[in-house]
Amino acid sequence: MADNEKYAQRVLDEEAATVDRVNKSPSNGELDIDLEAWGEEHGYILNLAQDGRTVLIPQPSSDANDPLNWSWTKKHIILLVIAATAFLPDYGSATGAVTLIPQSAIWGIPQDVVNHSQVGNVFMLGAGGIFVVALAAYFGRLPVLFWFTFTAVWTAAGCAGAGSFNAFMAFRILNGFFSTVAQGGSADLFFLHERARKINVWASFVILSPYFGPLFTAFIISTQKWQIAFAVYTVMTALCLILQIVFGEETFFNRKLPASERPRRTPGVSGKVSRLVGIEQWRSRKQRSTLAQAVARPFQVLVKPTVFIATVYYLLTFAWVVGINTTLSIFVTVPPYNFGPRSIGFFYFTPVVAALLGEVIGHWLHDAIANALTHRSKEKKLEPEYRLMAIWISTPFMIAGLIVLGFALERGWHYMIAAVGWGLYVLGIMISTVAITAYLLDSYPEGSGEVAAWLNFARTTGGFIVSYFQVEWANKMGTETSFGIQAAICFAAFLLIVTLQISGKRLRDRAGPLRFKTD
Repeated sequence: MADNEKYAQRVLDEEAATVDRVNKSPSNGELDIDLEAWGEEHGYILNLAQDGRTVLIPQPSSDANDPLNWSWTKKHIILLVIAATAFLPDYGSATGAVTLIPQSAIWGIPQDVVNHSQVGNVFMLGAGGIFVVALAAYFGRLPVLFWFTFTAVWTAAGCAGAGSFNAFMAFRILNGFFSTVAQGGSADLFFLHERARKINVWASFVILSPYFGPLFTAFIISTQKWQIAFAVYTVMTALCLILQIVFGEETFFNRKLPASERPRRTPGVSGKVSRLVGIEQWRSRKQRSTLAQAVARPFQVLVKPTVFIATVYYLLTFAWVVGINTTLSIFVTVPPYNFGPRSIGFFYFTPVVAALLGEVIGHWLHDAIANALTHRSKEKKLEPEYRLMAIWISTPFMIAGLIVLGFALERGWHYMIAAVGWGLYVLGIMISTVAITAYLLDSYPEGSGEVAAWLNFARTTGGFIVSYFQVEWANKMGTETSFGIQAAICFAAFLLIVTLQISGKRLRDRAGPLRFKTD
């Protein structure tokens, strides 16, 4: 993540020890110390070993089935398949933010009522992720990915073919639950010094997807029936399922087990099918977490004070992203804007550009801040709390953006001013997303999937709540007041970040590291 990536090299540092202290196990030639777990508990230092060589963390085994030993091509194909699958849930969810306009006219239901299907879908995007990480810890990652995506295909098709609002709403809720399967990422395909760039690839798919959904759908429904938009989404989901069948592989590898006790993978097509549907993983289930341990993992992560505080912060700030995204079409289809489907589509270029800009700026800004603070520290350690400094820069963008958007909508200012306000907020939230995600992943790398699931739950739960009352709130109080209150909430949430910067390290030390049976 840093320009020279040096700070990503974790080494044992207790009592000024260096990499020279890491010994080889005489039994299998593999390191007998979990450097990643050690770094989680004792902190990360900037310096490389004296020999100047990169320290690979986690230490790769000599096993060909170790994902760290897979070829560059294989690992990046799997990364792109997972990223493409992670693009689906928010894309599909946001598609409904635009189709509610023709659906309301066809079914004779107010747009705000049709939006309830959207709200249910959004909630399930978060809830589904918690189930995914627990099931994957027990049944294996590949079969959970396959079966959830398989179910997402036919529920997406159900949305396209629904003849009534009740049927449509049922399929939307189910699709939200099953489509969210890949939004935990797959960082453990790569070494620590590679993960930032790879997570950035996956995250860019996730972050941009809710804006591409309305953008494409608005153009589709300008000439076609609303069902075509969901038919396109169904095809996209089916394509991802095919890619999983062809290129997917089980990425779980228990490096805590001795080499002699690790299960052997069945070669050939039969082995691939066996792992895809979960037969092979079921046979070796005793070498992973028990069902009780798997179910407990997400909650073991959430009770860590820093994770809980960061999750609350993300809920209070990202909620307005989902709320605006799912209801803005209602605001701009009435005077003074009177946008039609095409105009809505063009309007959604605003958050796409802002999100791309925010990803680039946030990535490099975050690295520069973390690097500078690490070099300035006495111990030359990269502390996770350094990641949070970027939020001092992003918060003013979020607050200003919400205020400008609220004033523009209520006072009928030119739509370009509304676009600037929306863009400022999205830019700020993207920078904050990079910072808060990096902070939690550095704090608890062993629970990366669970951390991602809770952040995903926070953003969708906040959006789920806001979507229920966003339009009514604005109609009753005016967008100046309602968006002003949202800006005030973002400022109050910022105080949680200040708390983490002051007390985060102490809270982490008291809570201790995660002690999962497997990573």
